[in-house]
Amino acid sequence: MSIISADTIIEVPFFDLDPMNIVWHGNYIKYTEISRCTLLDKISYSYDEMKADGFMYPVAKMDMKFIKPATFGQKLIITASLEEFEPSLKIKYVIKNAETKETLFKASTMQICVNFITKTSIYTAPEKLKRGIECLKV
Repeated sequence: MSIISADTIIEVPFFDLDPMNIVWHGNYIKYTEISRCTLLDKISYSYDEMKADGFMYPVAKMDMKFIKPATFGQKLIITASLEEFEPSLKIKYVIKNAETKETLFKASTMQICVNFITKTSIYTAPEKLKRGIECLKV
């Protein structure tokens, strides 16, 4: 069950296509990153705020499932759902056709909290992240 989720809508640009006129598989990672930024903004803990706070959350693991290709001009809705925040961020993603609601892609990431200066892992979430999550759960 997700703690918090956020939706992002994008329209597939021409330059994201491969020679088969479908979205090149690597661009789905870009789409998940866009939606993850929307989710972090909703929590009020963007990458800039993390860095200023002395932390970063690099992706340690990503699982993906390609179901059906997206195409040029198609409107997509990308849902990023925070599943866990300690000891790591676990986020699930679903990309759907915005019009038909058909699922095109699913993924999940696991990101570890790292001290920005020492580059060592931290196993508890930063207080500012916890406060942002708690404010949205109310």
